[in-house]
Amino acid sequence: MGGRPGGKWKRRGLGMVHVYTGDGKGKTTAALGLALRAVGHGYRVVVVQFMKGDLVYGEQKAARRIEGLEIRQFGRKEFVDRKNPANVDRDLARKGLEYARRVLTDGKHDVVILDELNVALDWKLVTLEEVLSLIREKAPGTELVITGRYARPQVMELADYVTEMREISHPFRKGYLCAKGVDR
Repeated sequence: MGGRPGGKWKRRGLGMVHVYTGDGKGKTTAALGLALRAVGHGYRVVVVQFMKGDLVYGEQKAARRIEGLEIRQFGRKEFVDRKNPANVDRDLARKGLEYARRVLTDGKHDVVILDELNVALDWKLVTLEEVLSLIREKAPGTELVITGRYARPQVMELADYVTEMREISHPFRKGYLCAKGVDR
């Protein structure tokens, strides 16, 4: 697979921006894998989950057992109505953005994951200007991961990594609900 760019490799520290998007499964899972890897190297990781407010997600249970990994949810148990989001959904997303801004700029966290932020943006719970500002304001040594379908081109343009998960097949299409431990 190709040679080294320009013939030389450069070492890098933290500070890149990742976007995991697309209609396929695996965006949050990939971000959590990166979180686990980072914690294994002693980094402090915080996951800010937008539009999620249900403590039965497996990652919530696991995070309680893993030092250096914090997960904060800013959502309700109920699904957000995409066509008519409730004020409470916008308020929770705004609180999530405020919390995300604090942890992205405080210099105390090595990796910050903004889970489902792309969806919150697409569903108009937050604005594009707010998201772009958040990316631009992050501390230079903080690795930032943004997940969710519907990533905006402007968000992807600011990213160093962009990965699109594409659905080819999914059990949901055959009438299966999500499986505990695999999908939630």
